[in-house]
Amino acid sequence: MRLRRGHLRRPIAAGLLALLLGSFVLMGLAPAAAAQEEPEAITVFGVLQDPQSGPIEGATVLVRLDAEVVGEATTGPDGSFEIPVPGAGTYAVELDTETLPEGVSLRQPDRSVLDNVRVLDGRDKRVNFSFGTPAETADESLPTGNRYVNLTWSGIVIGLTVALASIGLSLVYGATGLVNFAHGEMVAFGALVAWFFNDRSIGPVLSLFIAGALAVVASGAFGAAQDMALWRRLERRRLSLISMMIVSIGLSMFLRYLFAVVFESSPRPYRQFAAQPPWDWGPLVFPPKQLAVVAISIAVLVVYALAMQRTRLGTAIRAVSDNRDLAESSGINVTRVVLLVWVVGSGMAGLGGVIYATLNSVEWDMGFRLLLPIFAAVILGGLGTAYGALVGGLVIGLVSELSTIWFPAEFKFAWGLAALIIVLIVRPQGILGEPERVG
Repeated sequence: MRLRRGHLRRPIAAGLLALLLGSFVLMGLAPAAAAQEEPEAITVFGVLQDPQSGPIEGATVLVRLDAEVVGEATTGPDGSFEIPVPGAGTYAVELDTETLPEGVSLRQPDRSVLDNVRVLDGRDKRVNFSFGTPAETADESLPTGNRYVNLTWSGIVIGLTVALASIGLSLVYGATGLVNFAHGEMVAFGALVAWFFNDRSIGPVLSLFIAGALAVVASGAFGAAQDMALWRRLERRRLSLISMMIVSIGLSMFLRYLFAVVFESSPRPYRQFAAQPPWDWGPLVFPPKQLAVVAISIAVLVVYALAMQRTRLGTAIRAVSDNRDLAESSGINVTRVVLLVWVVGSGMAGLGGVIYATLNSVEWDMGFRLLLPIFAAVILGGLGTAYGALVGGLVIGLVSELSTIWFPAEFKFAWGLAALIIVLIVRPQGILGEPERVG
């Protein structure tokens, strides 16, 4: 009996999706199973670094449980310390300030003891102490030139991150017409997968660069599985785009709370680059990881632009986005192009999540919080256009950061959305969008 190719693809796609979700759940369950077989020591760890002098060597850190010292360590040449603790519980972590080198002090002198440090079963706990000029004597206001330069730089960094995360949403909408509300969870998926491979408590402790690359691959595979197992089937059943959008909202909620159950709700930084002494380039002061983020983002965006303009795949994607029926009648395999769009778009979303988490920390709902800026960037740049998300992301990032010069920081994304409204009043199709004839 001959099996049609479509009959084989459906179980393969469903199996791939189930395998990805199952392995994702097992990431969270693995520590508990391992703890039952062979209990491993739980540690409190961290790195002490001064913004001026760098790693702090020879400082003493103590861990107390009910006022009793249960562990103690001295920082090494790289400023790191690691203290085993008896088990899960709430501890107090104390830095002995008398052991600090001369000229090094806490930014908040009353924070030498961190109370209520919660250690979970089977997971190491990272703690951070902030060093520098004491907050009460520091001059918090930078000179005007410095502030403009630093906020412009921060806007570029945030804009590039949002642009990377937005490109996939724009690509999928252009190729399929689907407004995918689960795109934010793809951003969080990439960050969480990278954290798993990079974390010291449950993962294989790989370099963040390798972990990030694996996260991009896993995100692309997850996007392909979604297309083959879900979206393609719904499209063949002639489900309306509105109904598919509602399905994406349900998928978004399912994935978000799956992340919360598996990885729990506490923020987790990556093992590397969590604390870095800043570089001082005249009026510009920033941690080195921001320069790496900008370099990686620009390199990826340049490769993306060249691929869209100079490769057959890029031409096919642009053709499908412009007119799907005409592209199909011209001999383009639209189904395959849409699959590749899901792979590329999801991979870019995963990379955006890794970069955003490198600048901040990994959280289960980070994709949901980024979803509004992502949508704003896509609409501002021009919905469905190849480069609109890049332009829109930069505009949102710059306006949001520069607005903090005159307004409270809590409202910065509101001003980014205000810029979106103003641009759409003047140019309804977005900055790079094409006007459409109605009627």
